[in-house]
Amino acid sequence: MAMFNGHKNWDHWNVSLWLNNCDDESLYRRMCHLRRIYPLHHAAEVLQMELGGKEAKTPDGARYSLSAIKAAMKGI
Repeated sequence: MAMFNGHKNWDHWNVSLWLNNCDDESLYRRMCHLRRIYPLHHAAEVLQMELGGKEAKTPDGARYSLSAIKAAMKGI
C-alpha cells in the first residue's frame, strides 16, 4: 500500500498535521484531554462533532473523517 509521509494517505497526514501541529494550541489540548478521559474511538467521535461533524474539513480541504482523527490521536 502506498503511504504519504508515513500516513495511510494525504487526508490522514493532513488531519494529523492540523491536529498535532496547528497554531491553535487549544485544539491540541482538547484532543489530549479527550484522549485521556475516553477510549480512542469515543474521543475521536467527540472531537469530530466538535470540529463540525462528518463534513468538516481542515483549512487545506482534508475531511476530518473518523479514521483520520483516530489515526492522529493514536500516539497521544
